[in-house]
Amino acid sequence: MDGSPPQSPIQRLGLAVPLIQAPMAGLSTPELAAAVSNRGALGSIAVGASTVREAHAMIRDLHSRTDRPFNVNLFVHESAIADAEREAAWLEWLAPVFGEYGSEPPAKLRPIYKSFAEDREMLSMLLELAPPVVSFHFGLPPAEAIAAFRERGTLLLATATSPEEARAIEAGGLDAIVAQGFEAGGHRGMFDPAAPDDELGTLALTRQLVSESTLPVIAAGGIMDGSGIAAALDLGAVAAQLGTAFVPCPESAADQGYRAALAGPASRHTTMTSLISGRPARCLANRFTALESKRGALRPPDYPIAYDAGKALNAVAKMRGEYGFGAQWAGQGAPLARAMPAADLVDLLARELRDCRPVS
Repeated sequence: MDGSPPQSPIQRLGLAVPLIQAPMAGLSTPELAAAVSNRGALGSIAVGASTVREAHAMIRDLHSRTDRPFNVNLFVHESAIADAEREAAWLEWLAPVFGEYGSEPPAKLRPIYKSFAEDREMLSMLLELAPPVVSFHFGLPPAEAIAAFRERGTLLLATATSPEEARAIEAGGLDAIVAQGFEAGGHRGMFDPAAPDDELGTLALTRQLVSESTLPVIAAGGIMDGSGIAAALDLGAVAAQLGTAFVPCPESAADQGYRAALAGPASRHTTMTSLISGRPARCLANRFTALESKRGALRPPDYPIAYDAGKALNAVAKMRGEYGFGAQWAGQGAPLARAMPAADLVDLLARELRDCRPVS
């Protein structure tokens, strides 16, 4: 031991830009992640919505495109509790909307994603491939999984939406905390979605975690340009994580309706909804989020059971040319999105950051 302070994730990974491209399930592709990593930032893919075979193929594909570090993200949600009565009521409520597109809702719903907490096959595959960085959303995996990753030298990150969750991440022996502010697009990373949410913004949450935690903090939520990255660094974060900024990139898997909505007036009207998946998530205001006013006291099924219905509705609507039932996740900074190749975006963000924080 030489007594020197531990290296930050940026130092350990040798990143030239203190930037992480958020691991957006269904949107972040190996092509996108590689383009980001090859420009000196950290590209990410999300495999929480993938089978083990699909995840293996994605990681192999990404590895073939870059020799730089990259991040693989996993969902660690509590297992859904099936409730036949609640699920039937949800399908009955959605039936008229399906009917608008000449279809009927599924006869039965199922939990379409498996939590990493109970997926031994996914763990074995990841330990075999040993990606440079692994990150967790919705919670933490078992201690033995964390220990196994650490033995392989994998850098471990996890999302926190509160100081309490950050303390759990620190106690769990991970390497850094992703501070997800309420402005962030996509799913809230809350460990318990039924618990009270103080809805801390990125600025307040990042500064609290920097002040209270011994772990490095990565700021996430509403950050879209170099000025935003600079602000995160000024708060004491070691890096910023950007998701919505990368959705318009040609390498992302966003469909044409999603891209059009993000480029239009809807970008200025994001809203938090649990209708689509069963968990709170920030989305562009669209046909699906508009159903909130008609829901009353009806509760969606648990995540990800509700997502089975949401995806089915989106599929039938898209067949009729309606894209407004998609999971068009976006943060509050969405109006600042710029459509360009991912490598060009990373270069632009780096230049903007240097303009805000010139090297002395």
